[in-house]
Amino acid sequence: MALYELYAHPVERGYRAGLCSKAALFLLLAAALTYIPPLLVAFRSHGFWLKRSSYEEQPTVRFQHQVLLVALLGSEPGGFLAWSTFPAFNRLQEGHLRVPLVSAREEDRNQDGKMDMLHFKLELPLQSTEQVLGVQLILTFSYQLHRMSTFVMQSMAFLQSSFAVPGSQLHVNGDLRLQQKQPLGYRGLDVRYNVSVINGTSPFASDYDLTRIVAAYQERNVTTILTDPSPIWLVGRAAEAPFVVNAVIRYPVEVISYPFC
Repeated sequence: MALYELYAHPVERGYRAGLCSKAALFLLLAAALTYIPPLLVAFRSHGFWLKRSSYEEQPTVRFQHQVLLVALLGSEPGGFLAWSTFPAFNRLQEGHLRVPLVSAREEDRNQDGKMDMLHFKLELPLQSTEQVLGVQLILTFSYQLHRMSTFVMQSMAFLQSSFAVPGSQLHVNGDLRLQQKQPLGYRGLDVRYNVSVINGTSPFASDYDLTRIVAAYQERNVTTILTDPSPIWLVGRAAEAPFVVNAVIRYPVEVISYPFC
């Protein structure tokens, strides 16, 4: 015999507990574990599925007081004057050696413990018949990063300017910028380029050739270059007055690229 449903109503059961009960604490714990760990993972990893990331940092830069100068003269073909802080280089110059007066001062403008710029001045004594048509100048620096990529290297700023008219002063104002051909590692200490840009102990003239120095430097994956130097060439040098190089080099905040693994 078939049965038919004549009447039905749902049965609802409710469970109540205080906020300090074990059930309430378990519910809060389950909710916290559902949302908080994924947020922490996303924050620490700086995003999901990233292969490369970047951050900003002002590097710790210090001028190493190493200088190599070549002044191109217009008095005779192939004429030049040279000087450096490397005695071996100076011995090779013989009659082309001319010792200048050099002063350098680094400035921490915002008092954060990191230098912000270098004020460099070089006065090259000249004879009344000597005229400077161009300047090639290398300054070396110690360059360090600490925030995420622990990186230490010795770098340089290379300045080259030449003009058709003999000058009395050269004024330069630029930034020492970081150049990366590959991201920096973010684990351990990277000191692969913490070697001198110029082999100042070498007795061989080829080791001081500017073409070779610059070429070897450009082989690095991480370098610094002097950008936007805005050279100003002043003319009208008085007799017996020195040729003056004034340079202001700033150490700006950099955007550092590093791999994410």
